[in-house]
Amino acid sequence: MKKKLITGLSVLLLAAAVLGCSSKGTNEPGAGASPGGASENAGQKLDPVTLKIILPGDRPADMDLVIEEAEKRMADTINVKLDLVFVPWSDLASKTQVMLASGENVDLIFDAPWLHMEQMIAAGYYEPLEDLLDKYGQDAVAVRSRQMFDANKFQDRIYALPLGNSHLDGRTYLVRKDIREKLGVPPIETYEDLVAFAYKVKENEKGIIPILAPGQPGARDQTWGAFRAFMTYGPELLRSDALGQSIVLHYKNNDGKVYNLFDEMNPTVWSWIEEARKLYTEGLIHPDVLAIKDVNTVFESGDVAILVSNGFGVPSNMLSSVPANVPGAEVEAVTFMSMEKGVITTNFKQANFQAIPKVSKNKERAMMFLNWTAQKENYDLLAYGIEGRHYEAIGDDQYKALPDSKYGYFPYAWVWNPTLDRLNAGFDPVSIEHYKFNATADNLISSVLTGFSFDPEPVANELSLYNAIEDKYYSSLFNGVTDPTETWNKLKSEGEGYLKKIQNELQKQIDEFLQK
Repeated sequence: MKKKLITGLSVLLLAAAVLGCSSKGTNEPGAGASPGGASENAGQKLDPVTLKIILPGDRPADMDLVIEEAEKRMADTINVKLDLVFVPWSDLASKTQVMLASGENVDLIFDAPWLHMEQMIAAGYYEPLEDLLDKYGQDAVAVRSRQMFDANKFQDRIYALPLGNSHLDGRTYLVRKDIREKLGVPPIETYEDLVAFAYKVKENEKGIIPILAPGQPGARDQTWGAFRAFMTYGPELLRSDALGQSIVLHYKNNDGKVYNLFDEMNPTVWSWIEEARKLYTEGLIHPDVLAIKDVNTVFESGDVAILVSNGFGVPSNMLSSVPANVPGAEVEAVTFMSMEKGVITTNFKQANFQAIPKVSKNKERAMMFLNWTAQKENYDLLAYGIEGRHYEAIGDDQYKALPDSKYGYFPYAWVWNPTLDRLNAGFDPVSIEHYKFNATADNLISSVLTGFSFDPEPVANELSLYNAIEDKYYSSLFNGVTDPTETWNKLKSEGEGYLKKIQNELQKQIDEFLQK
């Protein structure tokens, strides 16, 4: 069960237990003020403040209704009004960079390592948050694990609040349940079962392509063969901090060493590559896998039986879109990720963050607001909308979006945390259990590299050149489109020199990190 928000003295005790008490000037948030974030203003009416918050994507149609309700709730406490500015995903990097560089007054801003987080921190645009968390952020601390804070520092400081509802990203195969049942195939429990189902589809469903996986360069980790790394243990094969999505450089054994497939090909990885080639040549993997830019749209059209997907469970939109396109169609989620404690290693890194720019004139109130969002009823409002209008609460930890809701789901952009987040009640029971399991940090093995951050600057040129080479070969190799030996030899001959320099620099930085 999700943990309920603890207030008063319990929050102070929990914050101390999670992150350790810290005296002023240390680099850890700890106990200091009351959970309301206003011990210095106790008994006083705070002056009204409007916070300008930059968020990604499109503004939900009913956003104004939600803001109105939030401002009513805050009027007699932190007295904050909200000016939310939405920036399209396509313009996010450039426009937010211009905002910060020009000194535009912004109080909270979405950023991410995959956007320009480290660049903005290096340029001095973001305020370190330790003191603000100490004074005004006890609830925001309490709903996140110590591991989440430790793993998401930059330059050994907390520059932004990590956003995430899990300590491990889910990985799933989306399967057409109606086709499986039509063919008399029992529920899929192993990878071998999945492939056997694909062959059944090939034999019996002439209008359906059995398998589709992303084939674009930006989705290397979801290629059919490489995707298996997420569900293979003993040893695990984990992507490196230098390449991110590629497994040519990787970690294993939690030993702090960087392994390079150019030095020695891992037999298990090679078996994935060879099997992908077999599936492609036998017509199971989509023939246009490298050309398709939006695999979800193709799957939603009803022409594919199995799709590689991130996350656990069936995405909410697919629960309705697939049967809308194919009457009677059903989609189920299949994953082979372990739910045994102490099996999966993670570095607890999160992909999204909320930062307070140094230019903000309302830093204290911005942190009070983040703290306010870490109270259950307030989190529910901002994450799911107005109860009865936009969603229905299912117990303490699940929700159901109402059919005519005009409030889109985007807690990942500003309030996400693993303690208060509700799961979609439309998920299957197994997927819900996976989410719950991975929301508890202690179920996972902490990587020895937790908290490590790779500085790419010393090998920036090599990274640029090597990534361009991988763009040519990686997806075709792991999706089986081209001959494995020929493709691997081309990738190795063109990229080995660059990758060795990247490996050496990564290992050097890891050794320095571990020596501290």
